Amino acid sequence: MSSRPSSNVQQARQALADRLREIRERAGLTATELANRAGWHQTKVSKLEHCVTSPSVEDIRTWCQLCDATDLTEDLIASAQAVNSAYVEWKRRHRAGLRKIQEEYVPLWKRTTRFRIYESGVIPGLFQVPGYAEAVLRSVIAFNRIPDDLAEAVAARMERRRVIEEGQRTFAVVLEEQALRTRFGSRAAMAEQLGYLLTVMTRPNVSVAIIPADTPREAMPPLNGFWIYDSDRVITELLTAEITVTQPSETSVYERAFAVLTAMAVTGDEARALVQAALADLR
Repeated sequence: MSSRPSSNVQQARQALADRLREIRERAGLTATELANRAGWHQTKVSKLEHCVTSPSVEDIRTWCQLCDATDLTEDLIASAQAVNSAYVEWKRRHRAGLRKIQEEYVPLWKRTTRFRIYESGVIPGLFQVPGYAEAVLRSVIAFNRIPDDLAEAVAARMERRRVIEEGQRTFAVVLEEQALRTRFGSRAAMAEQLGYLLTVMTRPNVSVAIIPADTPREAMPPLNGFWIYDSDRVITELLTAEITVTQPSETSVYERAFAVLTAMAVTGDEARALVQAALADLR
């Protein structure tokens, strides 16, 4: 299931390509005829219809005009823009450094009142302490070979934590036990992080549930981390890109997955005991 977000984007791209092909066929044009009328290379139509390349706004306008389907132009352009914005390559976003990425989330966080967060191998950035965040972000900088603005990025991440205390927001978090034991930074930094997590767990607007490592996984395997913002947006990260899901039919799948993961987890004293056990193993 970890590949599902990428598959969803590809399906949306294919659906757009299929609509373009249907419009061409309804107009009675072959791919070669359409390319010739548009002044394109003879292979361009085939590439667009098989998702080898993505259509530009001008491509769509030309396509609809030549196929006598101008009434569909704006709808197709909107579909293309939605597909393009759903899949954002990390390489492109990383060019300006990590501080800017941290700050880009702030408007979304401020207008969200209900957060549902699942992470399988890392403590959510919302709950990170400086030493732990520094180690996490340093690994991102090193692996992706991007501009080193580590100090600024950590400061921006710490600033974002204020959202926990502002407004009437609630935070439901589900962690795999492995997230408590995947070490970032020194033992001291990891110990500080787990100690802070215990403190956060006492807040009335925060609930932290943890799935023990020995929990049978028939209901749901570990997944890529994902964040549900209210009920209208899900963001998940792949190795090369960030995926934003806004289609109700898809956000509802993530909501159902979150409910299943929550049912598998322990809360209260049992959850705190798992954090304390991980903390004790660091000493």
